Amino acid sequence: MMKRILALVAAAAAWCTATGKTVEIVSPGGNLAVQIEIGERIGYTLRSNGRTVIENGTLALALADRTLGEQPRLRRTRRLAADEWLDRPNPTKNARVHNRYNGLRLDFAGYYAVEFRVFDNGAAYRFITALPGRIEIGEEICRMDFPTGSEAWLSLTSGFRTMYEQPYTRMPLADYGAGHPMSYLPVLTALPEGTKVLLAEADVRDYPCMFVESDGAKGLRALFPRQPAKYAPDGDRSLKIVEEEPWIARTEGTRPFPWRVAVVAERDADLVENELVWLLARPTAEGDWSWVKPGQVSWDWWNGMRLTGVDFRAGCNTESYRYYIDFAARHKIPYIIMDEGWSASTTNVLHPNRDLDLRELIAYGRERGVRIILWLTWLAAERDMERIFATYERWGIAGVKIDFMDRSDQWMVDYYERVMRSAAAHRLLVDMHGSYTPKGLYRTWPNLLTYEGVLGLEQGPRCTPQNSLYLPFIRNAVGPMDFTPGSMFSAQPEENRSTGTNPMGSGTRAYQMALYIVFESPLQMLADNPVLYERERECTEFIASVPTTWDELRVLHAACGQTLVVARRKGDKWYVGAITNDTPRKLEIDLGFLDAGRSYRMTAFEDGVNADQQAIDYRKRTREVDAATHLTLDMVRNGGWAAVIE
Repeated sequence: MMKRILALVAAAAAWCTATGKTVEIVSPGGNLAVQIEIGERIGYTLRSNGRTVIENGTLALALADRTLGEQPRLRRTRRLAADEWLDRPNPTKNARVHNRYNGLRLDFAGYYAVEFRVFDNGAAYRFITALPGRIEIGEEICRMDFPTGSEAWLSLTSGFRTMYEQPYTRMPLADYGAGHPMSYLPVLTALPEGTKVLLAEADVRDYPCMFVESDGAKGLRALFPRQPAKYAPDGDRSLKIVEEEPWIARTEGTRPFPWRVAVVAERDADLVENELVWLLARPTAEGDWSWVKPGQVSWDWWNGMRLTGVDFRAGCNTESYRYYIDFAARHKIPYIIMDEGWSASTTNVLHPNRDLDLRELIAYGRERGVRIILWLTWLAAERDMERIFATYERWGIAGVKIDFMDRSDQWMVDYYERVMRSAAAHRLLVDMHGSYTPKGLYRTWPNLLTYEGVLGLEQGPRCTPQNSLYLPFIRNAVGPMDFTPGSMFSAQPEENRSTGTNPMGSGTRAYQMALYIVFESPLQMLADNPVLYERERECTEFIASVPTTWDELRVLHAACGQTLVVARRKGDKWYVGAITNDTPRKLEIDLGFLDAGRSYRMTAFEDGVNADQQAIDYRKRTREVDAATHLTLDMVRNGGWAAVIE
């Protein structure tokens, strides 16, 4: 039975003390503390085990007629605490999540408040307003300094119009100056003594997403895209913004605003294990969500549908998609995606192309336990969303993959929620491709299974293990990602000659297989050609057996950007995945997470002796193990290791 304690008291408590205009909040475990100073502005300092990790934090909301947070007059404080276990739909780490924090709500004259929450692994704050009617937000002030000598991993982008697929750039914050581009979130900072702080945001609704730039000193400050005021045509899949409003948001005057989040990690594993964005997001919308079925999906676009050994012309036609359905059915893969090319045009998504009998394929898939997900641009969906989604539901389509948003202003953030609400009403799963990074909407709408917003495998040679080793610690740390793993034509990065006809994936075969365990996505792609998967059948059988949601996560070894080893449990099976960057690794791990007194069979895929030269080289081993077993994982450069223990 779920234990739930939620306290809201006005009396002083041991974990929250106030003296004059200084307030300190300490996390339940006592390791994190936020000191809030109320003077001419509202400021804060965040400390971990007594060491400062964020200093000179400043927050304010600039309205049309005044700035909330300037010359603040504190009226009252209300202390909050929570200690509860929450069941998580579509869990990518643990099926039950511990929501435990101490907090404080500061109510100010002028009908606004600021709420802080301090967890043992991070802190967050948000504005709450109780103003009449609608208000305009001209700017939000959010800035912070880090200790001298701190570094940051940034996703530098030249403007607010971005695909959110930039590689990570690591630099000292002292070198990040006014001449450098801004970065979208999440951003990871590393302090000189080793503590890491992941900057993120949660519960972004009816509001633009936050970017950061240098404050010209040793810190970061926020900036936000302004609301579009006028558009012009821009091809078949987007619109060009030609005029902007002078404000970033026009919204209801009574509402909570997005959470500004700092995940604090004394161990790199803490980044991988954290679930703060999910915890701070709005709870799941009411309704029956039992129809949402996560799973794997066979994908056509990356491999270009270049089928061989068949007696029909390959392409976006009925015969080829029957082949994909047959492949998925053989390996118990519940979905296939029909990507660009399935419809009459990118703007006409209510009719298939002339070579494709969609209704016949839906029936063919239904008989074999395989359902279809359809790709469409955001612009096509926007022009007739309700009619399109109602039609897809009537046809028996499982979900939609919506692409090319490439923006995160208030209008586009609202668009995501309109999509989710309409898709849920018509029982459609959603994959947000061409998207911004997750902000927690996947908690509110469980049919939102995954997002892109990642430099993934479809980027060919740009996608290297060197960059991808940061993903579990930064991008995946805030929510699921549609990385599209599974290359069977594996190559070392310098040998990657990916083409549309023969796409390649950097990293060894064992590395590609391990990604299914290491990376998190309730809708996980098999990106490569079914022909290659059938040729590499023992690898495919393993990949297809890996769940996409999990009961339990254990991080066995973690070094941000270098190597990661995780164990994940689904039912009574454990899966272990390990990946490394361009440096070979030999790691010792133990299997103490297994039940004592029981023996298990472990089937493992590891780098072959020549995998550092020929990345497709791998070795399969089977052995008996138990809780006392110690393993040596020997990975070549850009290598991996993957196993199932049952």
